[in-house]
Amino acid sequence: MPTTPQADRRAPSVLSALRDPRLLSVEVLGGLVTAFALIPESLSFAIVAGLDPRMGLYAAFTMACATAVLGGRPAMVSGAAGSIALVIFPVARDHGVDFLIATVILGGMLQMLLGGLGVARLMRFIPRSVMVGFVDALAILIFSAQLPQLIGVPWLVYPLVVAGVAVIVLFPRLTRRIPAPLVTILLITLAVVSLGADVPTVGDQGALPHSLPVPGIPHVPLTLHTLEIIAPYAVAMALVGLMESLLTANLVDDITRTRTSRTREALGQGAANVITGVFGGMGGCAMIGQTIVNVKQAGARTRLSSFLAGAFLITLSVALGDTVGRIPMAALVAVMLVVAATTFDWHSLRTLPLMPRSETLVLLVTVLGTVLTDNLAVGVILGVITAAVAFARRVAHMTEVVRDPGDPGRYRVRGQLFFASSNDLVEQFDYDSGPSHVTVDLSGATVWDASSVAALDGVREQYHRAGRTVEFSGLDRISDHYVQRLGGRLG
Repeated sequence: MPTTPQADRRAPSVLSALRDPRLLSVEVLGGLVTAFALIPESLSFAIVAGLDPRMGLYAAFTMACATAVLGGRPAMVSGAAGSIALVIFPVARDHGVDFLIATVILGGMLQMLLGGLGVARLMRFIPRSVMVGFVDALAILIFSAQLPQLIGVPWLVYPLVVAGVAVIVLFPRLTRRIPAPLVTILLITLAVVSLGADVPTVGDQGALPHSLPVPGIPHVPLTLHTLEIIAPYAVAMALVGLMESLLTANLVDDITRTRTSRTREALGQGAANVITGVFGGMGGCAMIGQTIVNVKQAGARTRLSSFLAGAFLITLSVALGDTVGRIPMAALVAVMLVVAATTFDWHSLRTLPLMPRSETLVLLVTVLGTVLTDNLAVGVILGVITAAVAFARRVAHMTEVVRDPGDPGRYRVRGQLFFASSNDLVEQFDYDSGPSHVTVDLSGATVWDASSVAALDGVREQYHRAGRTVEFSGLDRISDHYVQRLGGRLG
């Protein structure tokens, strides 16, 4: 997986796409093929959440269009995501759809608040090994999500899927002006219709809407009790949605070699969820598989493709619902299988023997945590915690106390002093022998927290009990700040 680009390059603008017929065709076709990829998953995620399937399509429409305008990552596609469905489905199950919509609206408001507070900048603390694990786990989830469409189906589905994968792989050798996934969908649909074959179709996933969504306000009592019900789910939805969206934005940054405005993306995701709730959608976040289809398979780069994905989706569903419903699932499965294969960071497998064991552990924890819970946010959180513990443990062992061989009353401390490394600091001095005055040289160390100051106070106290005095010298600005502020006051 490449590193995040440092060059301050920006994605092409919508105006540049409108002025360039070649770029415009890429954006339009990218939006079209992404719309086809959005429909079955949006229906499925709504069904997973126990909702009317149309709520998934409405969410995909409003999320894609709103984030295309308001978000900070051009060409990224948002919609009704499975992670959001897993978080909020208990609300609809236990309290009804109106409470779920209120949860979506509140979750969107919380995302906007978090974005305004700059929480998006915390993404810098997610290590590369977690990002690689995130990408690999994502590919596994995309692959596993296709398996139900390949089990217990007519035998004809399998050759259709193989043919679809072959078209996606080979067609770009002829031309890249038309997205290979779109060609696959059209060819397999024509083949199935011509043969009159009975295979699973998009229409089998759920009923497509026959009208546009209408704005409204959820019918819930505006009481503290309502807030107590929806707030925990809204907080979880806000955090999961932001995490998945910002990690997806990082992935698109790497593919396109451009930068994301993370704060704007957080604000845009929040506003899009508020809009989605008002229009009766189930809420959502960035959809990684569909984003890969748009950016990597179709080659789209601007907000136009993202907007058109939502616009085409609702147009196809409402105006051409019967036709869209006849698209074989085999065609879309073929597309998503290729997406899974191209998303997986195969290079990460080759570099595993070269990586430190702690980095490998972080990657595996992220992947396993995600795959076992079917939740990308859980995997990332577990990965970050593992990385933090591994880092603290590694840095803790890099601290040492050395007695000056030419001066028994002088010690030198080297390394970073914090809660993990300073716990055994008190035990590394000889309090019972040596001169009456001892100097501890901290010019090679830095004091980072109250635990370290308490450890230095412990050293001072031990020398005091032995009838000796100790002086700490060589403090840098950071260390001196902590010692002056907290020394002798921690008990």
